[in-house]
Amino acid sequence: MPQQPQVTLSGFGDEAANQKTAVQQFAAFAAIGLQYYSLRFIDAGNGIKNVMQLSKKEIQAIRHLEDEYGLNVASIGSPIGKVKLKDVDDGTKNRFVPFKKYLDKEVAKACEMAHAFETKLIRGFSFYHPKGTDPWEHVSQTVDQLGQIAEMCLRSDLTYGVELEANLVGQNGELLAEIHRQVKNPALVLVFDAGNLTCQGYTADEVLEQFRHVKAGLGWMHVKDYRHPEPSQRQAHIDEETLKHFVPADLGDSGHEAVFKEMRELLPKLDAKLRRRGIPGVFLDLEPHVKAGGQYGGFSGPDGMGVALRSLCKVLDYVDIGYHIRDFDDICAARGF
Repeated sequence: MPQQPQVTLSGFGDEAANQKTAVQQFAAFAAIGLQYYSLRFIDAGNGIKNVMQLSKKEIQAIRHLEDEYGLNVASIGSPIGKVKLKDVDDGTKNRFVPFKKYLDKEVAKACEMAHAFETKLIRGFSFYHPKGTDPWEHVSQTVDQLGQIAEMCLRSDLTYGVELEANLVGQNGELLAEIHRQVKNPALVLVFDAGNLTCQGYTADEVLEQFRHVKAGLGWMHVKDYRHPEPSQRQAHIDEETLKHFVPADLGDSGHEAVFKEMRELLPKLDAKLRRRGIPGVFLDLEPHVKAGGQYGGFSGPDGMGVALRSLCKVLDYVDIGYHIRDFDDICAARGF
């Protein structure tokens, strides 16, 4: 019998916590059986902070709690790349930072956080092009800037994953694939997110086609889905703060079953490729947004995260992709039995 291909399950810890405290996040993840989480917003005792603002004392406190709850960081859920490409007033509130300053301070800080939390992965984005312009017009500048980020990550033995998301240059699979092709750096991979396509008006067939574009550069996947209350047309610009129809992976319009079936064939080679870079496997990172979604984060609650995980596992069982959830043997091992 051929060996069943495997993925590693993780999720954004802040999605599972009502007040985003470290204890809430870790207790929820341990309870639903996850051993990896992605770190984005967290309260380590001094109020809610993005991972990029954590102090050394807070890092130490979080690391101690990770050990207590048996958790490891899958990726740093940084906001890197969610700034303007150009210093122009386009009617949005997105900020602009001169790129050299951005690279030396904020990108370097993300690398520092990855090392502090012993993960090889930084989640990031592909920059906001001026609203109302064609993203293809900005691929060259995006490639230049992402290439420099990838080079910094490569020198730090880290990997930068560019997430597919609306309103950014890399807003679909075709654009991301072209960016990846031109950057040509092993430290830059692509993060597919079907829900981030469906909320733009893509059909399930179109989502699958966009996944096929990113296959060559795929690093890992975010899992959320979206169900339009009525038929939707393709939208050039999304008001991210108004999105409220995210659903678990087995209930939306993205066609995750078809995407995972196609991904299944990639898994053995992709897993081996990532492990050569020191990454523990192919992550499926839950970011369900089942209670709320927005430009810089989302919320599911401990109950919503549990529902989203069970829904993901149901789809993975259907397409015959393996995964691990904590069981009694893990508890015994942790107790030294």
